[in-house]
Amino acid sequence: MKNKNILIIGTGALATLFAARFSSAGADVTMLGTWQAALDALNRDGARLIDMKGHEKSHSVKAVRTCEVTDLVLVLVKSWQTERVAHQLESCLAPNGVVITLQNGLGNGALLASVLGAERVVQGVTTTGAALVAPGVVRAGGEGFVSLEAHPRLGAFTALLAEASLQSEVVASAASLIWSKLVVNAAINPLTALLDIPNGELLRRPSAQKLMGEIAAETASIAAAQNISLSFADPVLAVEKIAKDTAENFSSMLQDVRRGAPTEIEAICGAIVQSGKLTGVPTPLNKIFYDLIKARVAG
Repeated sequence: MKNKNILIIGTGALATLFAARFSSAGADVTMLGTWQAALDALNRDGARLIDMKGHEKSHSVKAVRTCEVTDLVLVLVKSWQTERVAHQLESCLAPNGVVITLQNGLGNGALLASVLGAERVVQGVTTTGAALVAPGVVRAGGEGFVSLEAHPRLGAFTALLAEASLQSEVVASAASLIWSKLVVNAAINPLTALLDIPNGELLRRPSAQKLMGEIAAETASIAAAQNISLSFADPVLAVEKIAKDTAENFSSMLQDVRRGAPTEIEAICGAIVQSGKLTGVPTPLNKIFYDLIKARVAG
């Protein structure tokens, strides 16, 4: 691959993990963020990745507050930061460049496209897990998968994923990607955040496992009402498998709640509730968990 430069927007868990993996593959990685402690740590010590065996390795990156013109951008900030990032990228995304979003929730790709143009935005999702240990230090949560909507400008990014030994696929429908991930996020994230437990603990508590399955089925029914096919036949089995595969992971929402940061509940359960209103499908569980997380954060 000729051009191995990439700008990653964000300095959190997933951003640091992807930065480390891309740097290990020889890419020139720049991370754009606003968290000064992370910027300082990344510039001083690199992106430090702790693998599944507990071994830590540092990978060289550059961390900045302002960006230069670039061709390839990966967005990994929280959904509530997307609008700010979209306008920030107006001045630094090359005319023929491309932005890939792997963010949680609904609406991120559409918001980026409304500002930057649909021809420069690619929607994707990832099941990769990561936990931020300290600024610039991340613990891997097991090998995940990156799924991307087909787009003519994806070549450089998919090549970089392959060189970093990150599994990926290109699919035709972004809606299927988004709603499949949304089913998983809605079922796991609020519950783990409220109960303050890792993902796998949901399977060890019968009442929690039951709730997880019920909210997965409820969310899947909204997708069905919109004729959106999911990437799995049974939403309950799918979220249980994810919880098992990421058993030791702490969900991103739990990590946000623990450090007093804003959560992505608006873009997950909140967006599902709004979609339910538009389709006429009741979403009582999503509404309850939306309200509970709001109350939890307020407290």
